[in-house]
Amino acid sequence: MSYLMDLRDVVSGYLNRPVLHGVSLQLIEGEVLSVIGPNGHGKTTLLRTLSGFLPFRSGQLEIAGKRLEKSSVHTRVEAGLIHVPQGDQLFTEMSVEENLLMGAYLTPNGPEVNQRLDKVFALFPRLKDRRTQPASSLSGGERRMVGIGRGLMADARILMLDEPSLGLAPLLIEQIYEALRVLSAEGLSLIIVEENPSRVMDIASRLLLMDAGHIVWSGTPDEADNSQDIMKTYLGGH
Repeated sequence: MSYLMDLRDVVSGYLNRPVLHGVSLQLIEGEVLSVIGPNGHGKTTLLRTLSGFLPFRSGQLEIAGKRLEKSSVHTRVEAGLIHVPQGDQLFTEMSVEENLLMGAYLTPNGPEVNQRLDKVFALFPRLKDRRTQPASSLSGGERRMVGIGRGLMADARILMLDEPSLGLAPLLIEQIYEALRVLSAEGLSLIIVEENPSRVMDIASRLLLMDAGHIVWSGTPDEADNSQDIMKTYLGGH
């Protein structure tokens, strides 16, 4: 089988403290992969390693058959591997539109950038209404929309999202996940990190459960529902 992403036996971490211990995963084009599990067990470290913010100590990464484990963040973005980090890491004094355009910095200004911007505004109409406002004036949910939109402006082939529901009200969580369902239906590959598996059960193709820097279980949402020991032991049920 041909994988869009093939990650093999990765060891990574911070300074002298390894966090990931031989992690492997494969992603098929158009698939939605969700990495779940308790906080502090390596989920965010996995995304930071994939995007190049943390170095590989060992292991390999292929995107569409191209080895990238030794490449720069810039090169991985060029390959379409886009990381939407946890929290609201926006340029607060810049406008909504300026923040979005920062995501397209590798693409010369022109029709393609405008088409991407129109797509983001169609996905998140609230951002179009606020396009000239400074990011500092936005609500938490709107800031999250800008973060996702900025990732899409980079022409993502694989969009990685770190806890997109974190700190949001239920209505805004549903709006964010409805947008992700639209992107999935359009064929975009997604890797979504969440602590609470209930957020991703109706969108994920597969779930990976992380514990202490290891992937300890993998399966479909239906298989997760039928694995009560896994859910209770690691996630306290859902």
